[in-house]
Amino acid sequence: MSDATGINLAMGTLGRELQNTTAAALASGALQPIATEQEVVEDQGVPFIVRSVSSLARKHAALPTPSPPGSPPPPGKRFDPFLPYDPALLVAELSATHLALLNKFPVVPNHLLIVTRVYEPQENLLTLGDFQALCACLAEIDGLAFYNAGQAAGASQSHKHLQLVPLPLGADGHRVPIEARLGVAGQGATLDRSSMAPLPFAHALAPLGFDGARVAEMAAALHDCYGELRRALAASVLARGAAPLDRTAQPSTMALAYNLLVTRQWMLLVARRCESFQSISVNSLGFAGSLFVRNRQELELVRSRRPMALLEAVGYPILRHSM
Repeated sequence: MSDATGINLAMGTLGRELQNTTAAALASGALQPIATEQEVVEDQGVPFIVRSVSSLARKHAALPTPSPPGSPPPPGKRFDPFLPYDPALLVAELSATHLALLNKFPVVPNHLLIVTRVYEPQENLLTLGDFQALCACLAEIDGLAFYNAGQAAGASQSHKHLQLVPLPLGADGHRVPIEARLGVAGQGATLDRSSMAPLPFAHALAPLGFDGARVAEMAAALHDCYGELRRALAASVLARGAAPLDRTAQPSTMALAYNLLVTRQWMLLVARRCESFQSISVNSLGFAGSLFVRNRQELELVRSRRPMALLEAVGYPILRHSM
């Protein structure tokens, strides 16, 4: 990798390290996958993947209740799974500021966490260093990266971390289900605005042309794109009077919960109003077209109320802003 990125990762090694670490962590019990049953619920042209996560309660029972985010964890007061992190889950030391760890409780295989070495609040804005670490991983793994910015966006940990899951998301070959609405057809395809259908929730969208051989340039470009989308989305939501923006927020935060989704082809930012629809929690993956439910009752709720309606409910009224 270029010295300009500050990335320690040797090119071409992340995939091998991911497989080796996963195998060892499974054998030791450090990695505890959550068993699911998967089905597809079609809605408005999107083949939503709905996973029934009957053992999700095991994950919640294993973790202490987190405190509200916003400040470094006081000693003995807050559980932070990344300070210290479990060395059995370490995939790579990406840089002086970031690590790549396995998600201890993955619902999908090879779920990576891109974690800051030093505590930062999860609602903080993403920095160039965050995007350098992300791009180093995205150059090696064709995946969906995402960031749950704040509790209302589905963040379950207060320590700043991005996430990356390999594609396709679905076992039946669905790459990223929401791409059916974005005008993207097939691996390597770009946004086709002539075939795009509007998304029924407040969002900002931009095409990307990711080149894994130019990590430093890509990180800077994605960081700039993220800033433009963030400012446009916040201004649009505020202009409509829909979001209770926190005017006391620090400059390091957006003062608005949001989900960020990134592939090699596009970047999507979605404004969030609340964390859940009734008992169903929704994070960034919901806006990719992948929902998680804990039991049969929640599955029936998704079927009856329809997936897109859930996304509308936890977001804001539609804002047709794209780049």
